[in-house]
Amino acid sequence: MVGGKKEVFEKVLPVFQSMGKNIAFMGDAGAGQHTKMCNQILVAGTMIGVCESLLYAVKLGLDQQAVIDIISKGAAGSWSISNLGPRLVRGDFKTGFLVRHFIKDMGIALQEAAAVGLSLPGLALVHQLYVAVMAQGHDDCTTQALYLALKSLNGMK
Repeated sequence: MVGGKKEVFEKVLPVFQSMGKNIAFMGDAGAGQHTKMCNQILVAGTMIGVCESLLYAVKLGLDQQAVIDIISKGAAGSWSISNLGPRLVRGDFKTGFLVRHFIKDMGIALQEAAAVGLSLPGLALVHQLYVAVMAQGHDDCTTQALYLALKSLNGMK
């Protein structure tokens, strides 16, 4: 997700290609960063859905992996449920994107949204829940650790 002058992007594209596969020119300077914020906003909303869905499953005695296996094939399918859901079920809260970095990104997105007069209440809620994750001592964990905060909120061990 790159912003800047198109001709400069084209010159440095081989360098970017040596670092990754999904490279896109998004427009003027700043457009790449704003596109990253779009990504983080969507991930935030998706993660609360993944965690609440699997928390619901466990509370009702369902096999979480079986739930993941079937719902990931339908309209609820996403990279997050397919990749982070199984980690969550295994109790792996160390593999992935760190909570403290995600909180930083959500904060940037909320600041930028406020600067243009845009209200993002879903993002604000998820941001606060991740702050709770940190307050519970899980700041060195990854994004699926939101599950731990929600589990605690519900008095579940």
